Amino acid sequence: MISSLRRWWIDAALVAAFVALTAALIDGHLLGFDQRVADWSFAHQPAPIYWTARVFNYLGQGGQVLMPIGLILTGLLFWRTRSWRAVIPFAAAFVLTYITIGPLKIWADRAAPRFDGPDKTIMFNPAASGVEAMSYPSGHMGNSMVWYAVIALLVAALLGRPLGRWEWIAVRVVPVTILFCTTVYTGFHWVTDSVAGALLGLFLARLIERIPTRWWAESRSRPASHV
Repeated sequence: MISSLRRWWIDAALVAAFVALTAALIDGHLLGFDQRVADWSFAHQPAPIYWTARVFNYLGQGGQVLMPIGLILTGLLFWRTRSWRAVIPFAAAFVLTYITIGPLKIWADRAAPRFDGPDKTIMFNPAASGVEAMSYPSGHMGNSMVWYAVIALLVAALLGRPLGRWEWIAVRVVPVTILFCTTVYTGFHWVTDSVAGALLGLFLARLIERIPTRWWAESRSRPASHV
């Protein structure tokens, strides 16, 4: 029982941090900090650096980049294992991100830094609607935390071994770090949007990583041949 609780304390801490950050923003805290960071970013955007950041920001495009990569790796694993269970990580990522990130964005009703209307840092902004009011939490960060975790799982399964330290950093840490910086720098999201997305995404990624590998990565058993 104790060991089981120990395995879940990080997950509980991630959820608690997300709830605390959300509550703080609703109460009006950290809004000035968000605005100062956004103002600095907008004031320091020479064209070469800005467009480089825009290109690197595609590392967080779920539908255009991450899901296709995940689908290709899933197809390779399915071809190797001949088992439909190879789709479990991909399906889990798709379902978990779909039922959490999108609904939270609609509920929070927060505008992005580039919004031209009033009170753009606040939650539940009455002046923003539709796509202009879906900044919190950052879907770039939430989706990337989940999909890079799935990509790492699938690559490890295809290699037949756990990823090495530097391989893990290259897949799990480097892309999301670049994405965090570029998402804030380009003004797509407030800092707190990205922090919230990272917290939520890491929690969801850890849920997927708890699925036993033997459930989805092992080859389909074949009946013994009779002589």
